[in-house]
Amino acid sequence: MSNTQINNKAENIPWKVFSYIIMIFYTILTVGPLFWMIYSSFKPHNDIIRNAFSFPTSLFFKNYADAYKLGHLGPYFLNSVFYSVVATFATVIFALMCGYGFAKFEYRKLTAVLYLFFTLGLLITVHSVLVPLFVLELKLGIDDSRMGVIIPYIAFGLPMLVYLATTFIKGIPDSLIEAGVIDGAGYLTIFRRLIVPICTPVITTMVIFCFMGNWNEFVLVLTLTSRAAIRSLPVGINSFAGGRSRDYGMQLAALVMGTAPMIIFYIFFQKQIAAGFTAGSIKE
Repeated sequence: MSNTQINNKAENIPWKVFSYIIMIFYTILTVGPLFWMIYSSFKPHNDIIRNAFSFPTSLFFKNYADAYKLGHLGPYFLNSVFYSVVATFATVIFALMCGYGFAKFEYRKLTAVLYLFFTLGLLITVHSVLVPLFVLELKLGIDDSRMGVIIPYIAFGLPMLVYLATTFIKGIPDSLIEAGVIDGAGYLTIFRRLIVPICTPVITTMVIFCFMGNWNEFVLVLTLTSRAAIRSLPVGINSFAGGRSRDYGMQLAALVMGTAPMIIFYIFFQKQIAAGFTAGSIKE
């Protein structure tokens, strides 16, 4: 090994140490509160008040039973599953179709304008359109309904997913599509039998990204619904911030039950998330 290589390695050591310190610090800030929330959910309210950071002397499962029963988390959980699955499925299908059209259909001016509108959607926040969205749903008669929740979920999920799908599909060789056309396949057949199977890596990312966003969404359901029967889990957990907020053990148990599905979901699909986000960035 030459002196230059040795010097370069020596110079890189401080940067590596600094990088590890930053990563460790960020991990503590991220995992620390989550760890505290989990073990504190097994403590009675009085123990949390006396010493918030002490470990539980015994597992107090009553917090979970009370939170589930008093907070009606069962129906809220089923509503969240319904909204997330239906909206994710519809958003991914629509995004793939749009991406296929934007990437492979040569209507230059029209395609560019429509794609611009979709990408501009990335700049629009939910909070900026809550009032007009509520008024619009009121006029259409779909306010305080499941349809009134699913449609905005799809609308707000499309911009990012259309961008991911379009970027990925642009990398598919045109010769494959031309070969399908020569064989007599229609555009829908090409989409179903060629585009969708090739897009499996980015579809995985789109599903995970969209599902997690829909599951954690709070503001839309809180604003657009008033009936408890159609509200989602995050809104149900928020009810513990009202009259039951005095019992911190029960509140933390509700938070754990709302967070656990996403933690488990991420643990099982973390490799697919990383692979999917890099799949479209490398061209052959």
